[in-house]
Amino acid sequence: MLLRPILVAGALIAAGLLARSATAADAEAGKKKAAAQCAVCHGIDGIAKLPEAPHLAAEQATYIIKQLKAFKSGERKHEQMSIIAESLSDADMADIAAWYAKIKVTATMPQ
Repeated sequence: MLLRPILVAGALIAAGLLARSATAADAEAGKKKAAAQCAVCHGIDGIAKLPEAPHLAAEQATYIIKQLKAFKSGERKHEQMSIIAESLSDADMADIAAWYAKIKVTATMPQ
């Protein structure tokens, strides 16, 4: 029974660290990094250029960081993303995530 509170506390701490790294990130540095490494597939504007690539515009920074870390660790596998994530530092990931999270997306309902 003691293990459950410890696991919950660990998860909360990890979530806080992800959130803190995302808020301390440099979106402009992320834009430059995204232009060099992400734009071919995901677009500099976060709108995917390839049908199999997800849109990243307005995505939560913590989600992007979590996915990049999963690619880097091998927890999540993709031929290209695993290679790209391997070269990214934690700061790079936070900066890229901050850039894509900063983009605003609007939707128009059909008439």
